[in-house]
Amino acid sequence: MQTFKLVPYPASNLPKIDITGEITREENQLSIRYEVTGNIKQIILPTLSASLARKDDLWKATCFEFFLATPGHPQYWEFNMSPSGDWNVYVMDSYRRVGFREEKVISRLPFKFRKTKNEVSLNISVNLTPIISASQSIQIGITAIIQTKDGNETYLALAHTGSQADFHLRESFIFSL
Repeated sequence: MQTFKLVPYPASNLPKIDITGEITREENQLSIRYEVTGNIKQIILPTLSASLARKDDLWKATCFEFFLATPGHPQYWEFNMSPSGDWNVYVMDSYRRVGFREEKVISRLPFKFRKTKNEVSLNISVNLTPIISASQSIQIGITAIIQTKDGNETYLALAHTGSQADFHLRESFIFSL
């Protein structure tokens, strides 16, 4: 198990929140827990969908994401999970939407979102076998987009390696499992 703390891309009016978590890979089951603490009353959370489904553009609202790649290969995957319960998984042949498409071999993304008075959390556990073999190492970038009631959008990641917020930069996939 590895623990993490996401850092915001530098901006004015950053929300007073922390996003921490844990990540594990046992056999080929990847589990990530995100915990958001602090002034969570300021976060805009999408309302729960009537029918949880694969949807596009989830990143246009508060959204939790992670990116996976295998060392030495340009292909990578983007996983999006909304507090609404909606989700999507994309695969790209290389940086930033080259060959961009939905990853159809993943037909369901099992995650649980929870909000209490003091915390927002998201837990996901996904079998990677349809896309990556258990013997392959993976590189991971963990990210979140947080929208607040004052109209701001904050981009948080394990690392920001570019001149602007860009979750797709492979240099930001800093965890290896």
